[in-house]
Amino acid sequence: MELLNEIFPGLNGDITNYNLPEWGDASRPWEILEKKGEYAIEKQIKNMKINFTSCHDELENVSINIDGGPVYVHPSAIIDNFVMIEGPCFIGEGAMIKHAAYLRKGSWICKNAKVGHCSEIKNSIMLPGSAAPHFNYVGDSIVGFNANLGAGVKISNVRNDKMTIFVNLHNKERVDSGLKKFGALIGDNSAIGCNVVSNPGTILEPGVNINPNETLKGWISKND
Repeated sequence: MELLNEIFPGLNGDITNYNLPEWGDASRPWEILEKKGEYAIEKQIKNMKINFTSCHDELENVSINIDGGPVYVHPSAIIDNFVMIEGPCFIGEGAMIKHAAYLRKGSWICKNAKVGHCSEIKNSIMLPGSAAPHFNYVGDSIVGFNANLGAGVKISNVRNDKMTIFVNLHNKERVDSGLKKFGALIGDNSAIGCNVVSNPGTILEPGVNINPNETLKGWISKND
């Protein structure tokens, strides 16, 4: 099984009308986080052909900057006061963006996903039903179907030495991602406790539960 489908098995189900991004190499799902890659998130949003457009005029007390690209907001999405959004950005059906959240360039918020109060998303995909509901930072990452980040969870995306980020796979293979900014792959239905910090390149298998106040790195399975 390719890594993409191993970590995000929800992609194998009925995902019709979910407005999901496309991946090129399913064995290297982090490549979608590249800024200039063929399947880069920002590029895909800019090239979208969908049946709804940005509804800037209908959003009160929301700051939207489209200098970098379009902002698409599904009519059913809920955007609270004092949210800041930078294009290119996509906010899908039933998504909730709560008070004072910050969606930076390349934020792809899928169906029924939630970005909560004072949470910041940057060049990341929140897959359907995922949640970063309270004081979270999600940088250059993919958060799986129905995965939940506890209050204060921070997904670190840059090494202190600014070198490229390596990932550890389940077979103990160590792979250079080629990225200098890469946070984490958070598997479907995972739950991360409050105030956890993940190191760059962390991968969580589906269904992993993490206790509060931990520091994460490498490949993390349900048996760890």
